[in-house]
Amino acid sequence: MNEHDERGNAMTGVDPGRLDDQQLMKELETIHRTRHDTLLYGSNDALRAHNERMAQLEGEYLRRNPRRTVAAGRTREGARERGCGESATPRT
Repeated sequence: MNEHDERGNAMTGVDPGRLDDQQLMKELETIHRTRHDTLLYGSNDALRAHNERMAQLEGEYLRRNPRRTVAAGRTREGARERGCGESATPRT
């Protein structure tokens, strides 16, 4: 396996394209779980590495799942509808 990416920076894990779907999901769950602590307490290098790895994993997920289910409430239109519904609801 290649230990370095094309820019010469050390890779921080298995190439996402080589992971099966279950392994990819486990990696995504782990990186999302550790995101907050890395942002708050990690060094600049740790945060950079985390950003790069997250982008790799998420990019691979999106490549494999171009037609993934999108919840209506997670779209701009859905957010606008929530906003309209909240302002139209009387508060007591």
